[in-house]
Amino acid sequence: MKVLIRAAIALVVAFVAALVCLLSVVLVDADADATEISGSGGGLKGVPEEFRTWILKASAACSEPELAPALLAAQLYQESKFQTQATSGAGAQGPAQFMPGTWATWGRDDDGNGSASPWDIGDAVMSQGRMMCSLIKQAKSSGYGGDVRALALAGYNAGWGAVERYSGVPPKSFSGGETYNYVQIILSTMVRFQGSGLLSVSGSGSGADALRRAATQIGTPYSWGGGSPAGPSTGFCDGTNGYLNGSCSASSTVGFDCSSLAQYSYWPSIHLPRTAAAQYGATSDRPVSRQDLKVGDLLFWSHGSSGSIYHVALYAGDGNVVQAPRTGRDIELAPLTSAMPASDYYGATRP
Repeated sequence: MKVLIRAAIALVVAFVAALVCLLSVVLVDADADATEISGSGGGLKGVPEEFRTWILKASAACSEPELAPALLAAQLYQESKFQTQATSGAGAQGPAQFMPGTWATWGRDDDGNGSASPWDIGDAVMSQGRMMCSLIKQAKSSGYGGDVRALALAGYNAGWGAVERYSGVPPKSFSGGETYNYVQIILSTMVRFQGSGLLSVSGSGSGADALRRAATQIGTPYSWGGGSPAGPSTGFCDGTNGYLNGSCSASSTVGFDCSSLAQYSYWPSIHLPRTAAAQYGATSDRPVSRQDLKVGDLLFWSHGSSGSIYHVALYAGDGNVVQAPRTGRDIELAPLTSAMPASDYYGATRP
């Protein structure tokens, strides 16, 4: 299939981390200054693991809420069935089916491996996301009727000129119905890839902004020592942590541990330290009682003292959390009361 424009953003290798920890983000509902959270349909399921993080990252990088992870996943499936070596008779290449001329203009080395290649999953998916984000914005400003996602998909497949020609999605008579069917198939198969929803966060302030940023990472794997202010990355094993079924999982898992996600969430407005204990130390002069928690407050769990803190969470109210529980699991929704042992709750602070 013809694909015309691509661009992307880079994934940066992580900080080297310390303490074992988990991150939680808690859902809120309530006061005037609270953050209202509802399911956004932004979850993801049924995609190969090597595509998952990149799809979530590409979706999160776009300010347009219509670019849900499931839309990108359904589009990738239609383009290549997630096959990295896919080609077309027209000369399109890779999982997102870039034409060489388009790639020469828009390709980027988003996975940081030293080359920009349409065959690389990270490079391809991030470029797909950037193009779709741009096309959605163009669709919104065009004044054409219909679903902006459909207009963007048509532009991706046939070029925006075809959308302009018909003031909308080209009809079945155009190009043997290829573009029309392309749009219909992707929109109808999105449900196949929709997992439990990411959180759509409204509200303002540093706490709401941090929660909003953290919420984009729901579904990202836990990786001991992984993650940085730049995003998810592979971690490491230290002899005790990071192992799954006897093997070092962290070194091959792109994700976050709890304190790196807390750090990522507040960056760059607030530069939190890297570990959970250090984050408590940096904010302990602003303690918050459990009854007075507000969106974005940091919650800590410990084995007995400030030096034994092993878990940090972002508060969002209403008694729920999104957490990265441990190696082998993803950042997920869970009740605050069961996120960690209740007896280990140490306290909360406000960054």
